[in-house]
Amino acid sequence: MKIFDLLEQYDYEQLVFCQDKSTGLKAIIAIHDTTLGPALGGTRFWNYESEEEAIIDVLRLARGMTYKSAAAGLNLGGGKAVIIGDPDKLKSEELFRVFGRFVDGLAGRYITAEDMNIKTQDLAYVNEETDFVVGLEGKSGDPSPVTAFGVFRGILAAADEVFGSADLTGKVVAVQGLGAVGYNLCKFLHEAGAKLIVTDIKKASIERVVNEMGATAVAPDEIFSVECDIFAPCAMGAVINDFTIDQLKCKVVAGAANNQLAEDRHGDMLREKGILYVPDFVINAGGVINVFEELKGYNRERAMSRAANIYDAVKRVFEISKRDNIPTHVAANRMAEERIAKMAKVGTIYLKK
Repeated sequence: MKIFDLLEQYDYEQLVFCQDKSTGLKAIIAIHDTTLGPALGGTRFWNYESEEEAIIDVLRLARGMTYKSAAAGLNLGGGKAVIIGDPDKLKSEELFRVFGRFVDGLAGRYITAEDMNIKTQDLAYVNEETDFVVGLEGKSGDPSPVTAFGVFRGILAAADEVFGSADLTGKVVAVQGLGAVGYNLCKFLHEAGAKLIVTDIKKASIERVVNEMGATAVAPDEIFSVECDIFAPCAMGAVINDFTIDQLKCKVVAGAANNQLAEDRHGDMLREKGILYVPDFVINAGGVINVFEELKGYNRERAMSRAANIYDAVKRVFEISKRDNIPTHVAANRMAEERIAKMAKVGTIYLKK
């Protein structure tokens, strides 16, 4: 693996390797782009099979955060961190405090937050050593309702584009994944008059939505082939792939899951099939919007207002797609890149600090 070749491919700024023998910490911090502001992105604790896999993952995630923040109109760059190892065996106060010192050593270029296998208590330990951490208990709190609201707003924009109206009354929405975001999304959809078809790997999660919202339940492997207007992936990534695309019987794919396309070409395939895809990093930006507000002094009403603007961001993606005759996943990248390029010009003005 040639590290500098990987960094050069998408013009990453920095890749930081952090090691502490006494705690077992092996972490990697990636900073993709800080044109718009400090790089913000969560820390993921995962037992990667190899160092190469961890490097690829952290780089991919960091770049995704750059685009997500840019598309959401936030003054943030993109970064991410991964801690390598089994969280059930390695988690400790001292490990997270050592990690916090590494984060602090970047002097604000990177701000960390919660991601896979990281809890608020873990972040509290990190916060003992650095102020460059968000998502702390008692501040912005659980981001899932804000994320779900943003996804709901994106679905309204897609419905207006495809069906000529943002009214979801009677529209059938198939929701895959009923965790914190998926459940809250179902509530917004139900209140808007949509009919729900749902699935999850946890029976209790399915039963809650069926009992509370009158949803129809199907097995996890059946959700792709149900007759519906909108398919909302809210679980794992890469669910839009060679196997599932042929099964889809919807007009819109719009959900909260990250990295929904297994490969970019699957976005092309959705377009060829006449299915409108709402790029995930645009529609699911409510989480980063929520923690961004924490940096400014958290205000729930302001966070929800910003999340509501995801409707306009999604509409902008559609406009670029039609303007340039390109698939929506390419248009979303272009929208983010256009904002970064415009704001980069601001940086050419000298300002003494």
